[in-house]
Amino acid sequence: MKSIKEEAGIVFDEIIEKTNIQKGDIVVIGCSSSEIIGNRMGTSKDGETDEVVKELYEVVAPRIAAKGAYMAVQCCEHLNRAIVLEREAAQEYGFEIVNVIPQIHAGGAFATKHFGSLKDPVVVESINQKATVGVDIGGVMIGMHIHPVVVPLHLDNKQIGEARVSAGRYRPKYVGGPRAVYDKKLM
Repeated sequence: MKSIKEEAGIVFDEIIEKTNIQKGDIVVIGCSSSEIIGNRMGTSKDGETDEVVKELYEVVAPRIAAKGAYMAVQCCEHLNRAIVLEREAAQEYGFEIVNVIPQIHAGGAFATKHFGSLKDPVVVESINQKATVGVDIGGVMIGMHIHPVVVPLHLDNKQIGEARVSAGRYRPKYVGGPRAVYDKKLM
């Protein structure tokens, strides 16, 4: 049986390979640590998912940082799926900062970890569909944060722990008619 770190590494390496993450892009992640350990979303007891969250974060954050992208983590529905990210990203994109600090039972364990790990963390109510890549770990519904048009990534590796993983990426809209020619690198 693979560890959470191994599974997460395989999944995120595949996502990075199948996307064209660029410097300054936003990669949004929604994560239910409860689902990873086999519980129903939001039902784990305090401390029960601490190690899973730590291991997952140690894998994901450096991979996104290596691409020069911003990692944005979606809070749970108790904070209306607000987003945790660096102040620099919020300012660069013109996102409105809101006043809340995520907690395990109001924001989620992964969002709380992200907030505590950033240099200058902020929470924004919305990233206005500006994410270029989105990763959903455990069915937390992150699609509303990805820039239209969202193209699903067909992952070979779809599991971290007990949680299903789905992902999508942004594709520029097609415009034109029957004579239009499209750039294959953007498809």
